[in-house]
Amino acid sequence: MTERGGEAVVQERDTLAIGPSSVHWTGEALEIAIEERDKRLGIPWQRPVRGVIRVIPEALNPVGFALDPGAKHHWHCLAPRARIEVEMHEPSLSWTGRAYLDSNFGSESLEDGFDVWHWSRAHLKKGAVVSYEGKRSDGSRFASAIRFDAYGLPQQAELPLAAPLPNTAWQMERRTRADRGHASVIKTWEDSPFYARSTLGARIYGEQVVAVQESLNLKRFASPVVQFMLPYRMPRVGA
Repeated sequence: MTERGGEAVVQERDTLAIGPSSVHWTGEALEIAIEERDKRLGIPWQRPVRGVIRVIPEALNPVGFALDPGAKHHWHCLAPRARIEVEMHEPSLSWTGRAYLDSNFGSESLEDGFDVWHWSRAHLKKGAVVSYEGKRSDGSRFASAIRFDAYGLPQQAELPLAAPLPNTAWQMERRTRADRGHASVIKTWEDSPFYARSTLGARIYGEQVVAVQESLNLKRFASPVVQFMLPYRMPRVGA
């Protein structure tokens, strides 16, 4: 991943291009064309990363949600259920599986609005469920569970019990929601000083599921130490 300047961004009705990579909505699927190089500091050979990812929605949700009373931050679960097809050329990898697509947007940066949030989602036999909770920068807390039916339509659901999870190697606190307040970590996919993403096993609304969970600490993200480290992980270029 590379941060690029505004001159490298082209936005059209159904396409967003950032440098040589792009995202395009075909009417049936979201096609993500990746054309990048590994530009992290300390990686002199700049390995190419090329391929195409297709996200095919099984259900579409037209409704977004405000995450704060002032409606400065919004979350829209566009496709609570989807299929994914990944065809990478460099490196040579391909697979298919279940997917999900959402979007966060707002009128101020996330670190200005929130201190911490925890999020998780799972496919159910019919539909999907998303749990969201955290603490805003003003100290207020929020928590909700949203169930999506087979057509993608959302409705507020009874919030399952809080299920604590073990901290990551970077001592990131993780939590989710599950029946009887119990869930287990199957695998931690991303572990950084301010962000963690994991696969969980849990029972939700009586169904045994495999869930994806993320935790984000925006106090840590905004710290000078982390801001100094970020360009080493995600370099910034003008084009």
